[in-house]
Amino acid sequence: MARLNVNPTRMELKKLKARLSTAQRGHKLLKDKSDEMVRRFTVLLREDKRLRDEAEGALSAAMKQFALAGALTPSYVQETALAMPSVAVEAELGTESIMGVEVPAIRLSAPEKSDAVLPYAFSEMTSEADESVREIAALLPTLMRLAEVEKAVRLLAVEIERNKRRVNALEYVMIPQLEETIKYIRDKLDENERAALVRLMKVKPGGM
Repeated sequence: MARLNVNPTRMELKKLKARLSTAQRGHKLLKDKSDEMVRRFTVLLREDKRLRDEAEGALSAAMKQFALAGALTPSYVQETALAMPSVAVEAELGTESIMGVEVPAIRLSAPEKSDAVLPYAFSEMTSEADESVREIAALLPTLMRLAEVEKAVRLLAVEIERNKRRVNALEYVMIPQLEETIKYIRDKLDENERAALVRLMKVKPGGM
């Protein structure tokens, strides 16, 4: 490991010791942060898989119901019945922090607990269509949470990689470089002290 190009003085040694102590503390803090981010990342990955499985299962069931309704209802009737939604959903967009990483937070308005979710009269479509529309409407909070989690996973993955590079730079470059330079200065100072001692020993008392 190449050492730093510094003058081998006691003042420089003191400065480098302080830098080394700061670098070691910083390395520990970054390592702890990285470990916690990986833990949070793992938790979010599990939630992401659960939500995705739930959403895919519900969507698959709803689409089967809708396909059955389509087989029993003319296409122009379906298009007319579903042309205009009957319910408006409000969403509040914000952010929250996970280990210093800003991730999206979506808050939906409370869902309506009535048949108003159906954008048509009961006589226009079959019960299969009714069921598919209700299932998809009920799935909206899950889809929003899935979007939140997937974005958070991507952002955390980027930050984990960035933090890992910082940890590696400290662990494998900066700290060894400082340690090598400190060792060099100590050796140089010890060598200078031995040389000075030898010179003193060569001086004879009384000028002899």
